[in-house]
Amino acid sequence: MHVIILLLSSILGSVLTYYFSLRFKQSAVRSSALLSLIVGLFFYSFPDLLPAYLTRNIPVVFFGSSFIGMVSSEAKVGYFRLGIAGVLFCGLYIYKSPLFDGYGGGLGALAFISLLATMGFSEVVFKHSKIKDILLDLRKRYLMDNDDR
Repeated sequence: MHVIILLLSSILGSVLTYYFSLRFKQSAVRSSALLSLIVGLFFYSFPDLLPAYLTRNIPVVFFGSSFIGMVSSEAKVGYFRLGIAGVLFCGLYIYKSPLFDGYGGGLGALAFISLLATMGFSEVVFKHSKIKDILLDLRKRYLMDNDDR
């Protein structure tokens, strides 16, 4: 259950930062800072609202995933890709190795890796027509409602 809550906070961190920077014409840094401050102050003010693990990690995950939402609007990322990058960020955060211990910028590096992997994967998949055709065929076959079944 803790992982699901962290996943949701990570998705919200990346998507809301991007949304706020576009909708309210604020810089990405200002949007990230404002939203992270709100989340951090909330959990600082109400430390006993959730278990200690979540109270400690939700603000960190939200703050780190807000770095993903700082992507330029010219990159044409979209909210779905930002959500996927947020999920990947959360997974990397939870299962990160001690590789980042002692190095500054661990959250930023995880956010960069998550966004780059998400954007790279989607570009490779949708630029190659054979891969795209296979995925669309699988989608039609398994995800769409078929009356023949």
